[in-house]
Amino acid sequence: MIDILDLTADVLVAGGGPAGAWAALKAAQAGADVILVDKGYLGTSGATASAGTGVWYVEPETEAREAAMASRENLNGHLSDRRWMARVLDQTYANINELATAGRYPFPILDDGSELRRGVQGPEYMRRMRAWLKRAGVRILDHSPVLELLTDPAGAVAGVAGHRRQLDQPYRVRAGAVVLATGGCAFLSRALGCDVNTGDGALFAAEVGAAFSGMEFSNAYAIAPEFSTVTKTAYYNYATFYREDGTVLEGAGSQRGRSVIARALLTGRVFARLDLAGETVRAAMRLGQPNFFLPFDRMRIDPFTDRFPITLLLEGTVRGTGGVRVADEDCSTGVAGLYVAGDAATRELICGGFTGGGSHNSAWAMSSGTWAGTAAARHARALGPAAKRRRLIATGQAGLRPTGAQLGTHHDVVRAVQAETHPYEKNYLRHGDVLAEALATLDELWTYTSAHTRGPDPVGGRQAAAMVAHARWMYTAALARTESRGMHKRLDYPDTDPTRRHRLLVGGLDELWTKADPVRPHTPLDLAVAS
Repeated sequence: MIDILDLTADVLVAGGGPAGAWAALKAAQAGADVILVDKGYLGTSGATASAGTGVWYVEPETEAREAAMASRENLNGHLSDRRWMARVLDQTYANINELATAGRYPFPILDDGSELRRGVQGPEYMRRMRAWLKRAGVRILDHSPVLELLTDPAGAVAGVAGHRRQLDQPYRVRAGAVVLATGGCAFLSRALGCDVNTGDGALFAAEVGAAFSGMEFSNAYAIAPEFSTVTKTAYYNYATFYREDGTVLEGAGSQRGRSVIARALLTGRVFARLDLAGETVRAAMRLGQPNFFLPFDRMRIDPFTDRFPITLLLEGTVRGTGGVRVADEDCSTGVAGLYVAGDAATRELICGGFTGGGSHNSAWAMSSGTWAGTAAARHARALGPAAKRRRLIATGQAGLRPTGAQLGTHHDVVRAVQAETHPYEKNYLRHGDVLAEALATLDELWTYTSAHTRGPDPVGGRQAAAMVAHARWMYTAALARTESRGMHKRLDYPDTDPTRRHRLLVGGLDELWTKADPVRPHTPLDLAVAS
């Protein structure tokens, strides 16, 4: 008989990145008994824990906030919402200040004695968050990925089931509410810190009826040296790009011009040199992101004076803006008892169809985590003790409970989905005919995965199924948006269509659907809220 670890909590948080940590902290501060489960080790796993990151931290001054909100609206296709942006700016400002005091984070001291609070060092940030959670009484299960959501007979989310990898032990948590903060999906591209980001939470959410938004904005590729997985693309703002013969690759760039790099990589190698950085900037770069330079130093390459070969690594919805649809201001999903935060949730509300690394992403993680955790605690409190006595129904299917005989392995499925998502000519340089062909292949792969995939490692099967599901939502939305907007570029529809200034919902598992979701127009109230 299998020994199952059976636990109860008011709030269960799935995911140990910044969004999950803030959700657990705020739920505990609201009086809830909280369990946080992480696929890795909370404090070291995930994209944030592996490097430094900027934070969208803006002083509460009208002009500064207005400039912050307006700065990316052209890039993001005017799909962001000023009201949500103002909320995030307010919440991030409060959270960072709390991190400095109650969280004991050592922000750098400037010459005038003030602290520089516009960024954090990921390893130290997450180490402090783990310690803070322990002080708040949060129970943490490391190396314990969730495999599925559990619901009550009415369909409300009532807990999770998962697997403790180091003990090879299944577990179950009965909870009044669940927060999914499991991150986005990078399709095991080897981008630094992203191997835990396989879109699992999105699959769990879909199995209980949640929808998605912005999934067409999922083709984020980051620049990295060929010999490294470090994807600090902001540093390449100081780069000149070259063809293999040493000639300058005209039009190539970090923020604008990455598609030029992708096209060049289809036919040859591309090189970079950070030769636009002056001495002061070079020193600041080394201080700000020391791990960026480790691979160069080991190979005795000076990236400021030597040309080095680069590639593009897929970061999908980790850097893209698509994710589970946020149904209300409390980061609820429209499914009772289920809340979502961080990269698992759509970031369109503040980023529209484009985002870079850190900054808005970091702000969204801590803000959405705060709202989701607080609301989850409130929901659990309203249910009372009876919530922990509900009959539980397992919801996991593909990759966990195949409908037919097991064939092949989940590794075969992973390789197949990567073949449709990693190539630039399919996912980045998009064309309707190519997308349609890839989606047809993925539809067949989903049918196969649902019927035949379940590995000896239960986590592997679910990860494979989640990646297939993610890819299908991405390409279904990409085909439905017949224009170029934000990071979604269609070679067959190169212009932005003003009649398509709407968000795009997508959902389903076996049969997929799409629906336009109007963007709320900006009003003078948005500016008043920001101030």
